[in-house]
Amino acid sequence: MGLSDIAAGLEVTTEQRDRGVATLDRTGEPLAERLAAVDDNLPCDGSTAAAVVERYASGGSVGEAARTAGTAPMTAAKTLHLLGETVWPLGELARDIVRDWLAGELSRADAIDLARASETEFALAVYVETHDPLPEARAAVEDALAVDRSTDPLAEARTASTDLL
Repeated sequence: MGLSDIAAGLEVTTEQRDRGVATLDRTGEPLAERLAAVDDNLPCDGSTAAAVVERYASGGSVGEAARTAGTAPMTAAKTLHLLGETVWPLGELARDIVRDWLAGELSRADAIDLARASETEFALAVYVETHDPLPEARAAVEDALAVDRSTDPLAEARTASTDLL
């Protein structure tokens, strides 16, 4: 039995009404204005955060983004984390070590030694572990941090879903 046999005798008796999609498109606003709503929850102001995001999204490192924005690399990393980017500086085992330190099961010196981390890396790891990304901030920068397939240097290496058929 094929699909045509199964579909035989089926008919559409009513039509669906197209009600459209309710959207709120704020991508026309400058990024700094979109970040103004979460300005108080970021470690820097909205214009600095926008400069960090724009440089980072164009392929710059966290350090380059910080220099472009005129802020400290730690501030840029914290900002990117709160905006939804992954900035975890250590390996997976170190995440467990940081959690053990936060739970009071290890001293700070032992945790840093076991994680094989610098003071700065450990401080950023603790910040990432103790602060969740802000959903409203993530929504504000979603289009800015999206990968543009036309400029993605790895686009040729990825296959489309239709290649599997």
